[in-house]
Amino acid sequence: MDPKVLKFLKDLARHNNRDWFQANRDRYEEAKTEFENFINSLIHEIARFDPSLRFIEAKDCMFRIYRDVRFSKNKEPYKTNFGAWMSKDGRKSLGLGYYFHLAPEEQFISGGSYMPDPELLKRIRQEIYYNYNEFNTILKSKEFRKYFDGIDDYYKAKLAPKDYPAGFDGIDILKNKSYTVSWALDERIIHSEKLFKTAVTVCKAILPYNDFLRKAL
Repeated sequence: MDPKVLKFLKDLARHNNRDWFQANRDRYEEAKTEFENFINSLIHEIARFDPSLRFIEAKDCMFRIYRDVRFSKNKEPYKTNFGAWMSKDGRKSLGLGYYFHLAPEEQFISGGSYMPDPELLKRIRQEIYYNYNEFNTILKSKEFRKYFDGIDDYYKAKLAPKDYPAGFDGIDILKNKSYTVSWALDERIIHSEKLFKTAVTVCKAILPYNDFLRKAL
């Protein structure tokens, strides 16, 4: 990916105000187009092994750069990242998908189900409980372990959900409120020719995990 994309985001982080943004709108449009083209290519390649992405485009998946500051203490008007949630119904989907995140402080690829609603969360936990051996095999597979240490634990309950036996081997996994897996990208990869192939390979490693969770839908 062209270094100008991340350079724009770094400059925006230092000058997060409307005057600067308007004066640099051409840079924004150029960076956005570069990112959008990358995501379109990535969607096309992922759709080869995950047909659920066959009929979406980057414009359906990319998040707006404008922040909603109405109920936030942080009044900075712009996000300082480009992100795309590549799922069947695009960025508004509550289903399974793949996420690409580019920001000055972090770049990563993730997949799974991010903060599912209570009903979907319940079904995901049930699917894991009833088919734990299959799920655990995916988490321990060589292809998965190459990129992921396990499920992201950013959003986790202190107590296990009720109605599950305390002795269940996967009881700690059922504490998760979000079922995503993530792999951090090195900035050197972002600016190298390896980026696209690497992104495709990581998303392919996510596929069995997504396919398992998809059964809960």
